[in-house]
Amino acid sequence: MPQLLPRARASQESVFARMSRLAAQYGAVNLGQGFPADAPPAFLLDAARRAVGTLDQYSPPAGLPALRDAIGADLGVNGADVIVTCGATEALNVLALALYGPRDDGSRDEVLMLEPVFDVYLPQARLAGATPVTVPMTLDLAGGWSLDLEALRAAVTPRTRALLLNSPYNPTGTVFSREELTEIVALAREHDLWIISDEVYDELYFGEKPVPMRELAPERTFTVGSAGKRLEATGWRVGWIACPPGQTGQGVAANVAGVRQQGSFCAPTPLQAAVAAALPVARAGGYYEGLRAEYRARQDLLAEGLRGLGATVFLPQGTYFLTAIHPEWRAETLVQRGVAVIPGEAFYAQHPAPEGLLRVAFCKSRDEIAQALERLSVVATTPV
Repeated sequence: MPQLLPRARASQESVFARMSRLAAQYGAVNLGQGFPADAPPAFLLDAARRAVGTLDQYSPPAGLPALRDAIGADLGVNGADVIVTCGATEALNVLALALYGPRDDGSRDEVLMLEPVFDVYLPQARLAGATPVTVPMTLDLAGGWSLDLEALRAAVTPRTRALLLNSPYNPTGTVFSREELTEIVALAREHDLWIISDEVYDELYFGEKPVPMRELAPERTFTVGSAGKRLEATGWRVGWIACPPGQTGQGVAANVAGVRQQGSFCAPTPLQAAVAAALPVARAGGYYEGLRAEYRARQDLLAEGLRGLGATVFLPQGTYFLTAIHPEWRAETLVQRGVAVIPGEAFYAQHPAPEGLLRVAFCKSRDEIAQALERLSVVATTPV
């Protein structure tokens, strides 16, 4: 009987799907997988209702022109350089297939990324035929997470093809400074590397606005974005790639769109139309400001509660996750006791994870956060 290839046999259920499955099994409050508790905004849902029944057939593989233009206007780029995808995960996979892989001499391109690392980055690089190389971030119990630029420089080899960066950073919540990004750009130019900038949390920040990498290196940067993260609709699967600028219908965007059409062909057409209508409303109506304020309040509620239970909490500068260390808590046991979180080791593959590290989502309702803290308080009195 024929066998699956090793890459298929090695594939496993993602930690996020597994913890959500276990949360349902044990009736746990799910502070693990990062899907919001709140419904999408009414202006997005109304736009979807108008589109369903009208725009129900294929769109061009690069996306509805109206959505490409809306994304371009929002990001300050030409809509012709934007490609719409089925979520940011597909965007990242398309770029992996387009930018790196095996070499003619039998070696493999290398892709630099930071660790802790979002879980899809590693298998996508390997499936594309490249080798992921991770550079560990530094965690100081007093100062939190920081980037080791010298280690990043030292990791570049003649085989390095691209650098994959996430800011605001999942899972640490780090927002990299303009100075740090400028150093990264200099490194990319010195070694002629592509930059993939995963900016799906670009509107979820709690201090200074994150610097878009494309502003510093437009000629080599691919920006990945997500309507699901911005508009509380992670199941809609509408994402995008803003490519380096080129002539309309030619160059980088056209070639990447050619790769993209070999996958899902196009994102759901009526949902694309809804996002196209919603993006300018969200920007003009202060939606993101309200979202940030609400998430800041939920973050503070969760952080204060965790500290009260003996956890060391590292507050994020962006995203809707915080990281924490508790010497007596383990995610696999916590879910059985009624609270699902993501174990820190799920974000490590090439370096050891800090002992007791957890990623905890605060995109849940205040009631859910309060309930989770109440359950954890019981755990704190009877250590797991």
